[in-house]
Amino acid sequence: MANPIAFTPLPYDPKDGLMRRLEAAPREHAQALLVAYDLLQTAHDEGILYALHGMIHAKDEIVGHLAEAARVQESVNALRNLIAAGKILGSIEPETMSCIAASLAKSGSKAAERPPSFWALFKRATSIEGRRGLAVAVDLLAALGTRR
Repeated sequence: MANPIAFTPLPYDPKDGLMRRLEAAPREHAQALLVAYDLLQTAHDEGILYALHGMIHAKDEIVGHLAEAARVQESVNALRNLIAAGKILGSIEPETMSCIAASLAKSGSKAAERPPSFWALFKRATSIEGRRGLAVAVDLLAALGTRR
């Protein structure tokens, strides 16, 4: 009959693998570590670490103040308005927004010039683009005037 082979596995400590990785880390990540040390030193020099330290110690008080501020009806309205404004801005095509920005920049650069005459303003308002803009403005005013 065969005799069993005596086998005793070597004890394995999971921390040994972590220690090997930790010892190899400075060689493998030297540049990243230097950048992290530089960032940490800059944060210390600028006082950011002190501010973060203070915020961590005062977290309960800060959360209490934020909760108190969020409880006020004006804060709720402001958050709802911000969400609505985000929906409005999200619905505008990027090309339209860039056109508006370019037009505002162009009219801002002309601010130092002599203002246009009433006839020039009338001609601009009766053009196709002017009528489109006036329609948007009138729709906006009508929406502001409606009460629900």
